[in-house]
Amino acid sequence: MDIAVPVGPSRVTGVRMAGFRGRAEGPVALQMVPHPALTVFIDLGDALVVDGASDGRKRGSVVVGLAPGRVRGCGRDADLLQLRLSPVLAHAVLGASGEWGAGVVALDDLWGRNAARIRERLRAAGSWQDRFAVVEAALARRQDAGRAVDPEVAVCWERIVRGHGRVRVERLADEVGWSRKRLWSRFRSQIGLTPKRAAMVVRFDHVAHRLAAGRSVARIAAESGFADQSHLCRDVMAIAGMTPRAVAVAPWLAVDDVAWPTRARAPQR
Repeated sequence: MDIAVPVGPSRVTGVRMAGFRGRAEGPVALQMVPHPALTVFIDLGDALVVDGASDGRKRGSVVVGLAPGRVRGCGRDADLLQLRLSPVLAHAVLGASGEWGAGVVALDDLWGRNAARIRERLRAAGSWQDRFAVVEAALARRQDAGRAVDPEVAVCWERIVRGHGRVRVERLADEVGWSRKRLWSRFRSQIGLTPKRAAMVVRFDHVAHRLAAGRSVARIAAESGFADQSHLCRDVMAIAGMTPRAVAVAPWLAVDDVAWPTRARAPQR
């Protein structure tokens, strides 16, 4: 599998991109590990099938929500561009969160004919960097034309991310001057999850990468604010549909250092 990443930071805040191209001897199925961003697959080879437990099988370009449950990506000859969109950006570029929420939605259902036009431009592009530029320009246009989330919602999301999910909803409401009920309603309508559920996803991501790094479940539970090891195990199963041991060896996380580096760099293999 060849993996390409942009050589510089995006001018659109809240998006990360990576390109994947490869050929397998037979069909490959990978279970997704949830991440605190919406995952967009733009399939350029007509080979990707995303299998969602509650949404059925969808072929081609799709959007996977923040907490979709058990979702697998299946294919053989890979040629796809994957985006990770913060839910704050996703609200502007994808539309109302009620349409994507926590499930799996076809990109065509959100972008209409524009989705097909972008795929054609991507197929005609001469390099991965050209492809990244096409997507970045499309996102910038949609962001300018879209509707931004409430500033209070954006602040609360950023606070949840910075705290690795260890926040109290009541304290967030006090910080932005809203009632708990108003924050719950506005956050859910614009981010796609309640603040509590969003915090669980963010904390899970922190836990998942520590598991993949070889840390013990007991140590992670103690350091991440869980009541005990069984509490961590229940949360991991609820979010990912996998045990902590399965998450620790998940192939989905094996490419993170290359596909989603902390610093942008040239295409890698």
